[in-house]
Amino acid sequence: MINMAPDPLVRQTIVQNFEREANMLATLNHPSIPRIYDYFSHNDHSYLVLEFVHGKDLETVLNDSNGFLPEDQIISWAIQLCDVLEYLHGHKPDPVVFRDMKPSNVMINHNGDVVLVDFGIAKTFQSGQKGTMIGTEGYSPPEQYRGEATPLADIYSLGATLHHAVTRRDPRLEPPFSFAERPVRRINTNISVELEAVINTALQYNPADRFPNAQAMKDALMSVARKTGALSKITSALPVSSGGVKPLWSFMCEDEIRGTPLLHQGTLFVGCYDNNLYALNAADGQFQWKYPTEGGIVARPLVYDNNLFFGSEDQSLHVVNTRTGKMVWTNFTEGKIYSSPRISDDHVFFGSEDQYLHAVNVNSGRAVWKFSTDAPIYATPLIANELIYFGTEMGTVHAVDFRGTMKWRFQTKRAVTSSPTNQGQAVYVASLDGTLYALDSKSGWAIWKYRLGKGSVSSPAIAGDFIFLGAADGFIYCVDIRTAKEVWRFKTDNQVSSSPTVYKDSVYCGSVDGNMYESTAKRVATLVKTEKI
Repeated sequence: MINMAPDPLVRQTIVQNFEREANMLATLNHPSIPRIYDYFSHNDHSYLVLEFVHGKDLETVLNDSNGFLPEDQIISWAIQLCDVLEYLHGHKPDPVVFRDMKPSNVMINHNGDVVLVDFGIAKTFQSGQKGTMIGTEGYSPPEQYRGEATPLADIYSLGATLHHAVTRRDPRLEPPFSFAERPVRRINTNISVELEAVINTALQYNPADRFPNAQAMKDALMSVARKTGALSKITSALPVSSGGVKPLWSFMCEDEIRGTPLLHQGTLFVGCYDNNLYALNAADGQFQWKYPTEGGIVARPLVYDNNLFFGSEDQSLHVVNTRTGKMVWTNFTEGKIYSSPRISDDHVFFGSEDQYLHAVNVNSGRAVWKFSTDAPIYATPLIANELIYFGTEMGTVHAVDFRGTMKWRFQTKRAVTSSPTNQGQAVYVASLDGTLYALDSKSGWAIWKYRLGKGSVSSPAIAGDFIFLGAADGFIYCVDIRTAKEVWRFKTDNQVSSSPTVYKDSVYCGSVDGNMYESTAKRVATLVKTEKI
C-alpha cells in the first residue's frame, strides 16, 4: 500500500487501518482465510505478507464462463462460505463481521475451494454500536447503509453473491434491494426451486426474516443438496471445519512429538524428541511419570505383561514398568530405533537402523537372533500367519519365520517406511514409489497394485472391505481391497505422512497442513486444528 495522503492525520489513520487489518488477520485461523506471515511499514509504503492463493476470484470465474455455472458447484462454494462466516461470527472474544462479501473477494483456489480475501473493512461487532456506512453497493443490506453491520449483514451479502453467481446479473448495475424484481429461476431455469428459496431467504430486506445465522443457512443448503441429488457430487469439495471440536486437555512437552501414543488402562504413553517417554492420565492429561533416554523417541510403545517396550534414537530398546516408569531391562543395537516393537511367543521383534530385524527374549532382554537385511528398517513389523513381515529403506519387503529364516522377499522401486497390515491371506504395504501393494502372505506374489499420486510413508488401516492410507500428494485414500479400485480420496492442504486409524464408522488421519481429519466411508470430513502432524 502506497500512502500518498498529504494530511499527516489522514496518513496516520491510513497506517492505523492497515495495521488493524493485519492484526485482525493474525488472530484468524481457518482454511478459507489466508494466513498472515508478517506486516511492516517503510517510508510511504506498507506491506502485508500473506499466504499466496493459487486461483481466480469468483467474479473472474463468472466473467470467463460462457454460460451458467453448475448448481452443485455453486452450492459447494456457498457451503464453504457459510463455514467461514460461521467461524468469523463465532470469533472470540468478539464476533467479526466481514461487511464486504462479493464475488471479487471470494477466491477459488487451484483445488476448487473458496478462500475469503480482503479484510480491509471487516470489524469486530459490538451490539448496539453504529459506524460509518461502508461496503459495496448492490451487495450490502439496507441496514449497512445506516451504519448497522451485524452478522446478519453478511448473510444478506452472501445471498447477493449467490444471486450474482447463479444469474450472472451484477447487482451493482441494478437498483439497490431489487433482487425480487429479478427472480432467479426466471433468469436461470437450471436452478432448483429449493436453491432459489435459500437465496431469497438470505436476501430478505428485514434482517429478522433472514437465516438467523450462517449455520442455519448452511443447513438449508445441505438440505437442498440432498433433495436435488447434488450432495454426492459435491462431497469431495465440502469444506472442513472444526465444528466446535475442542481439546479436552493439552500437555506441553519440550520438543516435537512424532510418534503415535499408546492408551493402556487409562494411561497415555507417548515418546518425544526431548528424549523422554511420558505417562499421562488419559482423562485429564495429568503428568504421572517420565522415563529419560539418550535420544529422541519416535517408536510407538507396546505394553506386555505390565511392562512398556519402546525404541529410541539412543540405539536401545527400553523396557520399563508401566506403573512406576522404572527400568526393567535394555537391549542395545548398533543403530537408531524408529521401528515400533511387536511381541509374539515371548519374543519382541523390532527393526533398527543397523539393518537388522532383532528378536529378543521379552523376559531377560537377551538377543535370540537377528536377521540381516540390505538397508535400515524403519517400518514396524507385522506378525501374522506364523510369519514376520517388514520393509526396508531399499524397498524390500521381507517375510521371515520365528527362527529368523527368510520365506520370501518382494522388491518395490523405493523405500518401504510404511508398516504392513493384513487381512485374510493378503499383506498390504505402501512404498515411496507411489504404490500400494497387496501381496500374497504365503508366496509374496503381488495380488494387485494401486497407484498413488506420490510416495507414501503412511501405514494402511483396514475396515471391512476398505483400506485407508495417506500419501505425499496430500490425499487420504480409500481403496476397495477386493477390486483395487479407488472408492474415494480426500484432499488435505499438505502431504499426509500420518497413518490413519479406524474407530467405529470413522477414519482419523493427520496431515502436515496442521489438521486432524475425520472421515466416514461417504467422506464427509471435519478437522481439528493442531500444529503439523
